[in-house]
Amino acid sequence: MNYLAHALLAGDDADCRLGGLLGDFIKGPLWPPPPGLAPAVVRGIVLHRRIDSFADSHPAFQRSRQRVSAERRRYSGILVDLFYDHFLAAHWERYSPEPLEVFTAGVYALLGERALPERLAQILPAMRADDWLAGYREAATIGWALDRIGEHRIRRSN
Repeated sequence: MNYLAHALLAGDDADCRLGGLLGDFIKGPLWPPPPGLAPAVVRGIVLHRRIDSFADSHPAFQRSRQRVSAERRRYSGILVDLFYDHFLAAHWERYSPEPLEVFTAGVYALLGERALPERLAQILPAMRADDWLAGYREAATIGWALDRIGEHRIRRSN
């Protein structure tokens, strides 16, 4: 769910960045590589999975999850991912010399020129039109994203 962080951490290589963004959408084994995925895209997906694994086991991430109320703890990983993207967007200039809007426009352009998994292809028009990634710097956008996740991704009452 932390698309902005994965896009930044994937580096400047377009294929690796694409893989970093696809990590939440492509599941299962990556060997042999799924048909149609360039080796650098696969490396980006592997990087995405390693970042998630590192973050999930990191004491700071665990402390962040513990700050989420008990009734929402089941979804604390999703919440923390979004909160971390909020902090990254809000303090973007600390992490990149490129303006956030320029960076996100490049991410949307990359996604727009590539074949995408169906679910990502479906959300891309809204993601681009509303600039979700740069919008994460606003708490209201995080609230909106959480409402959408609650409506479409979470089966239990929340």
